Amino acid sequence: MGENEDVLVTVDRGVGLITLNRPKAINSLNHPMVTAMAQVLREWEDDDAVRAVVVSGAGERGLCAGGDIVAIYHSARADGAEARQFWYDEYLLNAQIGRFAKPYVALMDGIVMGGGVGVSAHGRVRVATDTTKMAMPEVGIGFIPDVGGTLILSRAPGLLGLHAALTGATFDGADAIAMGFADHFVPHERLDDFTEAILSDGIDAALATHAQEPPPSRLLAQRDWIDECFSGDTVTDIVVALRGHGTGPANDAADLIASRSPVSVAVALEAVRRAAKLDTLEDVLRQEYRTSCGSLRSHDLVEGIRAQVIDKDRNPKWSPASLAAVTTADVESYFEPADRELEFS
Repeated sequence: MGENEDVLVTVDRGVGLITLNRPKAINSLNHPMVTAMAQVLREWEDDDAVRAVVVSGAGERGLCAGGDIVAIYHSARADGAEARQFWYDEYLLNAQIGRFAKPYVALMDGIVMGGGVGVSAHGRVRVATDTTKMAMPEVGIGFIPDVGGTLILSRAPGLLGLHAALTGATFDGADAIAMGFADHFVPHERLDDFTEAILSDGIDAALATHAQEPPPSRLLAQRDWIDECFSGDTVTDIVVALRGHGTGPANDAADLIASRSPVSVAVALEAVRRAAKLDTLEDVLRQEYRTSCGSLRSHDLVEGIRAQVIDKDRNPKWSPASLAAVTTADVESYFEPADRELEFS
């Protein structure tokens, strides 16, 4: 592919290198990028000359900040068709990565959020760094955690996954490893050497030389209050429990939840709980495709993106306006079958 492409692809010493190449947008995924990744992974899976894949992001800011939500906004304001097709193809790619037959190494450096998690956290070798800033921040724009994220969130230790899903808060590389989003810790300054070692010596040797013990996870250290507070039946119960802890991180979590789309937070709670009972990544992606299509029918997705990235007033007017106003029927509607269900070939 040419140098002006949003995805740069090359093979070096038997390793397929994929570089997400929209550094000014922190490598946010657009539809052509998803299509390009899916195509090259199909080719490499059948190519005996390629023994492994390494995925990274161009520039210094991160692997990938998520999906291109400006495109989602414009589609949602029209008929939603392009947004649905983007998610459909994106989730097929997430599943493709999850079952990729060769080692898939994801360099989860810097910002890795939303769709960036989807192209990294389902790989076989997931490398976090001391600059990793990860999040599933969807509830802040009236959306629901997706890209297979609810699978990992539902299986994180205790209720750490619900904390991440309902607050949308960022967490670091050590937390990512503790929560099951990553496996290995390599310092940011050693990433280039690490990649070179993969090319020259193989993945195991590269990890043996460059991977280190991660620092202690700050989130894991707070499991007591997180497990206690996030065990409530409803988001309202959870917020009451968090407020009961006075000042500090529990109250900060309550403040974050209060700033998010009430219906999105309620749906996210239900989605993670349902994902815990689903067996495979494909099953979870099918459910997420339904909740994503559900968010397209909502008021809050367009309004949330407007407030964050279009007008940037950071002052969304959510509807329903409060957690108390969200009904069971509101939440259930997000899980209704999509007009065209996600199907895996």
